Amino acid sequence: MTSNLLNTAGRIDLAKTSPEFFEAMMTLSSAANRGVEPEIGELIKIRASQLNHCAFCLDMHLKDARRIGVDEQKLDLLAAWREVQELYTERERAALDLAEAITDLGDGHVPDAVYQRAAAVFTEAELAQVIAMAVTINSWNRINVSVRTQPPAR
Repeated sequence: MTSNLLNTAGRIDLAKTSPEFFEAMMTLSSAANRGVEPEIGELIKIRASQLNHCAFCLDMHLKDARRIGVDEQKLDLLAAWREVQELYTERERAALDLAEAITDLGDGHVPDAVYQRAAAVFTEAELAQVIAMAVTINSWNRINVSVRTQPPAR
């Protein structure tokens, strides 16, 4: 396939090939990013991106997290957050647990205990936003992994 609509990996550039879809995803992202602390949002995005092996999103959200001042140790140990729970707040742990459950639906559902843990520390509006963030970053991960979007060179 030869086209000016390809990215550097030789796959379609979704923003150019389907601008309406890309714009809808940007609108979804904007809506999902409201209502919860930015630090929690970045931790959700980074953790889901780790699980989904999305290098592009990992690169972007690690930079974003550093820019807003997320503690470096939290970023360094995020893949093993359950092992160092004292490093993360209860809200962060509940959000990460829920985001992981939404990302990996191997059980076919989000376990009640995981949902209830999040519902205990977030308002209904915040809980809706945590779910929205997890769903949205999973969508972006799947898009970028599908078309092999590469992080920018430094």
